[in-house]
Amino acid sequence: MKTSDSRTKLLTENPIPLMISLCVPAVIGMLVVGLYSFMDGVFVGQMVSTAAVGAVSVSYPFTLINNGLAIMVGVGSASVLSRAIGKKDQNTVDKIMGNLIMMIAVCSLVITVIGTVFTRPILLLSGASGEKLELAVKYLRIVYVGSMFVNFSQSANMVMRGEGLLKRAMIIMGIGAVLNIILDPIMIQFLSPYEMGIEAAAYATVISQFVQAAITLWYFMKKSRNVRIHKVRLDRELFPEIVGVGISAMLMQVTTLLQQTVLYNVAANYGGDTWQTLLGVALRIQSFAFIPVWGISQGFQPVAGTNYGAKQYDRVRTLCKVFMIGATLVSLLFYIPIELAPKAVLSLFITDPSIVEQGVVNFRIFFSSYILQGSMIVVITLLQALGRAKQAGTMSLLRQIILFIPCVMLLPKVAGMGIRGVWAAPALVDAIIFIICMGIAVAEFRRMSMLKKEAV
Repeated sequence: MKTSDSRTKLLTENPIPLMISLCVPAVIGMLVVGLYSFMDGVFVGQMVSTAAVGAVSVSYPFTLINNGLAIMVGVGSASVLSRAIGKKDQNTVDKIMGNLIMMIAVCSLVITVIGTVFTRPILLLSGASGEKLELAVKYLRIVYVGSMFVNFSQSANMVMRGEGLLKRAMIIMGIGAVLNIILDPIMIQFLSPYEMGIEAAAYATVISQFVQAAITLWYFMKKSRNVRIHKVRLDRELFPEIVGVGISAMLMQVTTLLQQTVLYNVAANYGGDTWQTLLGVALRIQSFAFIPVWGISQGFQPVAGTNYGAKQYDRVRTLCKVFMIGATLVSLLFYIPIELAPKAVLSLFITDPSIVEQGVVNFRIFFSSYILQGSMIVVITLLQALGRAKQAGTMSLLRQIILFIPCVMLLPKVAGMGIRGVWAAPALVDAIIFIICMGIAVAEFRRMSMLKKEAV
């Protein structure tokens, strides 16, 4: 699709069909991304050991450093791109990919060096010990080697979405994820006799990410008609805006590292190793369930940015409401099965029925606020798409750090809740943030009404 065709669609198509056409490939694409770590956990849990799935779980938060950098560059670049398309600013469009490649190369090199050298001290922050720690070190070190591949493919994929080409982005991400699903059991089966089962899962992930990155690079060099790779250099004009907008999205990922590290440590203090393993599985399931909601927000971003750039403020407001409803409906696909059959969901990762039984009630409590997350993320995405970096960053910090950590530390001490308080804290924080987000949405709608009057 040409940029002009995509722009016309984003500016004129009926909101509901537009949401469906953008969000179906976005949700599928994001689910596909989530299958990397999710399927690693499933295959390792079923084919290696319970200790191994615990190792993958405690490693996961530290992979969010990579995800955070990719998302910062990708979301920031996509926001700048969509508004440039709305304004018909081709000069800015032509700078996007060269700037992205340079930012990703520098950031990935730093992460790879630090991550591979300090893998063990990093994992000690999660409270991991013994066999779980040793397995986690082996897994995470290999994953960090693939930083460049995953960061480039994810951030460049967001640029495709910012252009409105969500179906194409989905297909490219899908190739890497399907390859990972195929390679996981094959490599685990092949390397398990050499006691390298967990390394096999990591190798499968890195190989798949390399293939996906190669396809993405080929696309922007040979096939893309509009957003091409020109000069690979850091652009002084784009850099601050990309970082300013993207930092809020990065904070949602990177602060999850701190958030989950605190959860693991508090869970270990109140419930020991078993509860730490259960919490690790619950966090993995929550992360995967969050992906379709995140996909909806990725579909919303180019719509909001392009229409805002074209000064169609009433349409931005209408689309925001439609996407909030859509995100809530999609969340029901996970919310209902998990609340009705938590034992079956936990059993995907944990083969010991006694451990699963211990976690059922707390898992329900932990997941109870998931139904609110769709509306929250759409509002935060609206702020990112409009270039309102300070407000978006503040909301991310509130949700991930400022409210979360005190709540996790204090709630277990209230009325003797203990370990149950650890599981209830994230649900309580999300309920508070939901209320704040609704207030922000109302304020933004009023601001756009004022801009419309001033434009007349």
